[in-house]
Amino acid sequence: SPLTASSRGGGDGRALPAEPPPGPEGTRPAAAPCRRALLHCNGMRYKLLQEGDIQVCVIRHPRTFLSKILTSKFLRRWEPHHLTLADSAVASATPTGYMENSISYSAIEDVQLLSWENAPKYCLQLTIPGGTVLLQAANSYLRDQWFHSLQWKKKIYKYKKVLSNPSRWEVVLKEIRTLVDMALTSPLQDDSIHQAPLEIVSKLLSENNNLTTQDHESIIVAIAPLLENNHPPPDLCEFFCKHCRERPRSMVVIEVFTPVVQRILKHNMDFGKCPRLRLFTQEYILALNELNAGMEVVKKFIHSMHGPTGQCPHPRVLPNLVAVCLAAIYSCYEEFINSRDNSPSLKEIRNGCQQQCDRKPNLPLRLLHTSPDLVSQEATLTESRLKPVIVTSNEIHVEVEHNNKANQKMTANVGNDSEPNLIDCLMVSPTCSTMSIELSAQADRILGCYVEILKMLSDYDDWRPALASLLQPIPFPKEALAHEKFTKELKYVIQRFAEDPRQEVHSCLLSVRAGKDGWFQLYSPGGVACDDDGELFASMVHILMGSCYKTKKFLLSLAENKLGPCMLLALRGNQTMVEILCLMLEYNIIDNNDTQLQIISTLESTDVGKRMYEQLCDRQRELKELQRKGGPTRLTLPSKSTDADLARLLSSGSFGNLENLSLAFTNVTSACAEHLIKLPSLKQLNLWSTQFGDAGLRLLSEHLTMLQVLNLCETPVTDAGLLALSSMKSLCSLNMNSTKLSADTYEDLKVFLTSVC
Repeated sequence: SPLTASSRGGGDGRALPAEPPPGPEGTRPAAAPCRRALLHCNGMRYKLLQEGDIQVCVIRHPRTFLSKILTSKFLRRWEPHHLTLADSAVASATPTGYMENSISYSAIEDVQLLSWENAPKYCLQLTIPGGTVLLQAANSYLRDQWFHSLQWKKKIYKYKKVLSNPSRWEVVLKEIRTLVDMALTSPLQDDSIHQAPLEIVSKLLSENNNLTTQDHESIIVAIAPLLENNHPPPDLCEFFCKHCRERPRSMVVIEVFTPVVQRILKHNMDFGKCPRLRLFTQEYILALNELNAGMEVVKKFIHSMHGPTGQCPHPRVLPNLVAVCLAAIYSCYEEFINSRDNSPSLKEIRNGCQQQCDRKPNLPLRLLHTSPDLVSQEATLTESRLKPVIVTSNEIHVEVEHNNKANQKMTANVGNDSEPNLIDCLMVSPTCSTMSIELSAQADRILGCYVEILKMLSDYDDWRPALASLLQPIPFPKEALAHEKFTKELKYVIQRFAEDPRQEVHSCLLSVRAGKDGWFQLYSPGGVACDDDGELFASMVHILMGSCYKTKKFLLSLAENKLGPCMLLALRGNQTMVEILCLMLEYNIIDNNDTQLQIISTLESTDVGKRMYEQLCDRQRELKELQRKGGPTRLTLPSKSTDADLARLLSSGSFGNLENLSLAFTNVTSACAEHLIKLPSLKQLNLWSTQFGDAGLRLLSEHLTMLQVLNLCETPVTDAGLLALSSMKSLCSLNMNSTKLSADTYEDLKVFLTSVC
């Protein structure tokens, strides 16, 4: 019977109709009509096959006898093979039999789906010169998966060949559009389905640099649909960057690149693995900045990335934007960074003529003005002072700050009578200041754009905590921190952190670890970025002291490192600094008497300082009077307090009036009883969840005759200690939950307490 086949190719995306039932038993297969069905997609999706097991049958024949041979009985001989769909050919893992030689995609003339009654089902036909290759799958889904995968591999191979050697660009553009349509309509679901066409176009563009601007834009528009759900490959990113630089005002930048960059910012997980995506995003933002509206367009773009609500729904946007900003700012100072030669040459290492520590200092660097008198000033230094090492470049000088003998002498004199007046020290101008870095016009525009973006990011309340955390390690080069324009612009961001009442935000002003400077140090008086006589420093201190940082440790840090700036600002009437100085006096932070007198003199030199110092004195007088009269009536110790803490507290003043003492959830034991019995007015004692035991109870029962309420819940007391409480005539309330109390002792105590109350 003749073969009924569909149109060649079978690639119209339609699925096979239902297979007819097998013929009656005994029917000859040769008599069964053979037909090729059409493919209907019906919404099915398939993963692109790279390899798999399948049955193979190869028939060598003249093409005119194909129908006769396909209906013969010899079609029952099949070979199992594990086929691999490589980039250029179909090959078997066991190259024997039918698949002794691989089949090139260029040799495959057609791929068709076949089915016939009373014969093996789920067959696929590959037409090759001089024969036919039949592939039999286990089911219809696998057959269709092999069919679509083979068709895809064959067509991609063809487009690679066609677009590798283009002749006319109008033909190339047409082929690119066809390739894009094929990728968009393919029922295969795989990352490579959209990436393969992009890589082909990327290679085409990299090998042809003489395209016109119109050709550039036509190709970008043609591949735009593929970029909606896929990142562009590296070479294509390079092409996009070039277009942004050369034609920033092109409509392609707004219409095509905007959704691509939005997708990158929303979905990229690591720019370190794909740095060209970051570079493309950076160039795109700079292209927006080149438009007439400039930063207004950039601001609208940032707002579109955040969204109209108060909470950004995409958690990756902010880290990606910050990464782009940091890389762009670093590039502005790259020339200065590269001019620093901090490493010895190979020859120097071999000759051992230079110590490693001389070349790569671990000490902080300070950037100086380029001064012609710098060398002459060094020549006049005394021999007893260690000279700083000056590393000279074309643009800057970097001074390594060593601990010289003069500094050691000053440190040794701290606390002595010869200590210099701190106010006088504040009036001495610093010996060197930050240098003035002159950037090129292009670098200056880049810096202005990306610092402005950081300022925009700090204006969003939901982004500010994460932004503060990302900037807490100060991820900028030293040259940027020495650049007055940069630190002046970045000050807005730090000010926003200092104004935020949330602890997770303003705590990032402090250093990320001990021994490393943070924004608090950089923008404090004497810091490299301070240009406002300490106004921002005062704001930072105010917010930090207003939160959980109102502790003795923080005050100690200020006293050790920033006492001079605090006194100077207090002298100028800053209320926050006046409060700081008063707290230092109140908490006895300053041990040196001369320094205490200087602080008092500073407070009394202004109206606000004088008023607050008088209030401090009044409070101290009230406390002393309260202690003189017997102290407070109620006292609660913090959790985790110990016997030593209680002893230290009770020995610091008079507690003759103390009636209610709570030691709940502390670490006190029976050893504290010897201090408790010195409280004659004690009426209520809470020992809940402590290690207070029988020995302490015996001591309390002998001395605290006024005790009325006692809480022993969850303590290790036993009957031996509890029976001692029977002598306490005033006891009215006793909590013994979760103790080792026996029934007999409970009955005895119940009778005793009932009779007492």
